[in-house]
Amino acid sequence: MSKTSFEWDEEKNLDNQRKHGVSFHEAQYAFLDKKRVIAEDLDHSQEEQRYYCFGLNREKTGILTIRFTYRSGRIRIIGAGYWRKGKKTYEQANSI
Repeated sequence: MSKTSFEWDEEKNLDNQRKHGVSFHEAQYAFLDKKRVIAEDLDHSQEEQRYYCFGLNREKTGILTIRFTYRSGRIRIIGAGYWRKGKKTYEQANSI
């Protein structure tokens, strides 16, 4: 994939796949999008800083929203999906 290191809870990954149809493995590809948008998740940053990554999926057919944090120098994926708000943010930032 890349030199960036990712991690996640496998049980949460399986739950995310059932709920949102996206694996955390697939979600990593949004970080490779050169036009990706990173934003702080102000609603969920009480105990640790959390962020959103809005970027294209591997096939470049959809815009993923990835919730994540940094832990020990790694990106820890918390959730991922094809959410309208993330698509809108990405399109506004990239003037699509």
